[in-house]
Amino acid sequence: MSLATMLVPTYLNMLGALSAWLEKGKQQGFDMDALMAERLADDMFPLATQVRFSCVQALEGVHRLGGKDFPPLVSELLAEGREAENAAGSLEAAQSRIAQTIEMVREVAVDIGEGDPERALEHAIPTGLVFDFTAEQYARDWALGQFYFHVMIAYAILRSRGADLGKADYVVHLFPFIRPGTMPEVAG
Repeated sequence: MSLATMLVPTYLNMLGALSAWLEKGKQQGFDMDALMAERLADDMFPLATQVRFSCVQALEGVHRLGGKDFPPLVSELLAEGREAENAAGSLEAAQSRIAQTIEMVREVAVDIGEGDPERALEHAIPTGLVFDFTAEQYARDWALGQFYFHVMIAYAILRSRGADLGKADYVVHLFPFIRPGTMPEVAG
């Protein structure tokens, strides 16, 4: 399995789920624009930032593995995410960023190819730390972990504020794989 084959569907599935969670919150009557400023803990970024950083992680992952320069959208998302303390933005802005990211991940995925999982990959973070990974280590130990961290913090913020989300919302992409006749009846 190529690294792109592992990462791209994961990014697309979970970004789609993130978008659906935000929409579900809106349908449940939450003031989503206000909710975008909510955070799980005082020293954590707000929901708006978690959404944007989820997008950043997906974009960085596919571009870095594809040996491509980051698009300007990465810098825009980082700036918006860091500025969310003062300007969280709207649900519509968050949904737009998710949609842009999904489209770009799909476009870049076409050109990623197999790649060498053992190729050296340098990853510098803003604090000055530099990680030396193989492409496989980067995908497994950084790209997936960082992406899921931000997606799940967004989920946790929504749940902690009362959004009616559950495991089915998290794994909706698995429903097509359910064997016919094995889905339990829902009491109602």
